[in-house]
Amino acid sequence: MMTGRFISLEGGEGVGKSTQLAALAEALEGRGVEVLVTREPGGSKGAEAIRSLLLEGEEGRWNPRAEALLFAAARSDHVEKTIKPALRAGKWVLSDRFLDSSLAYQGEAGGLGIDRVRDLHRFGSEDFLPDRTLVLRLEGGEGAARARHRDGEEGDRIGSRPPSYHAAVDKGFKAMAEAEPGRVRLIDASGNAATVTARLLYALGDLLP
Repeated sequence: MMTGRFISLEGGEGVGKSTQLAALAEALEGRGVEVLVTREPGGSKGAEAIRSLLLEGEEGRWNPRAEALLFAAARSDHVEKTIKPALRAGKWVLSDRFLDSSLAYQGEAGGLGIDRVRDLHRFGSEDFLPDRTLVLRLEGGEGAARARHRDGEEGDRIGSRPPSYHAAVDKGFKAMAEAEPGRVRLIDASGNAATVTARLLYALGDLLP
């Protein structure tokens, strides 16, 4: 019996996910909520081992199918070893990325198809979904420009892909929001950090204690 809440924070490169994840956790704790912050790929011992396989090395290290399978395997371990136990303990789990990143990155931008990647999740994690998915968005490639400024021209093997790839990622996130408006909410990531945090809290209003 799950008693906590599971919230995933999504978005393309450079939209401020790390900053907002910390701010959202602090805001929830201020309301008396016990929070566990985690990430994907990663969040459990097995998933962290897979993370290095996914994010390190040359661009061609994995073909798109292998990449999607590795993400699904990491997520399966993450769900069973970290997320579900925390929810049963009554915690709110905040994850930096979850399923919708795979749907947008490997499914839409990677050309595998959203439905095929979702099928992997149905098998690996029994289609376990967040209570709410918040997608931070910036218009006109501003996020990718921020990421390049932050990291230089070097990045991990996924983040350093070309602008056309990241435009397709954004398209994928918008498709998920249109398909599942009750779960997936698009959040304007422009403006100062406090304003963006307020938008996130507003989007969680019906779930807040």
